[in-house]
Amino acid sequence: MRPPRKKVNFRSGDKVEVCSNEEGFFGSYYLATVVSPLDNGLYVVRYDTLLEDDESKPLTLTVFPRELRPKPPRVATASSFALYQRVDAFDNDGWWVGEITGKVDVDRYYVYFSTTHEEIVYPASAIRVHQEWINGQWIRSN
Repeated sequence: MRPPRKKVNFRSGDKVEVCSNEEGFFGSYYLATVVSPLDNGLYVVRYDTLLEDDESKPLTLTVFPRELRPKPPRVATASSFALYQRVDAFDNDGWWVGEITGKVDVDRYYVYFSTTHEEIVYPASAIRVHQEWINGQWIRSN
């Protein structure tokens, strides 16, 4: 049985990541700022990288608490990523969970995404160690 989720009460100004459940974007995370918590338990967030349809300003949405997690802490990495290591790659304005499948050169890696069955090359600067937010703690993937 899965343990109960630890409730996090986000405050205005908190940096968070919002999980997308939209088709084609499932499992991706986008950096946002909490604009305000609402009395009904939902949160209004303003995205850092996503824009309104007319591209005039950052996208602001109301989201469920289960779609939010704190911004993950920066994790120091060794000089390189390991083969088959779970990582997040920054693409299309968000972070996508993938797996290192090879090294192109000193600073570029192949990342495979099981959700789309794609393998794409990214510079190390666009890759981070994958972490899961579980019961109020960040757990680093191996």
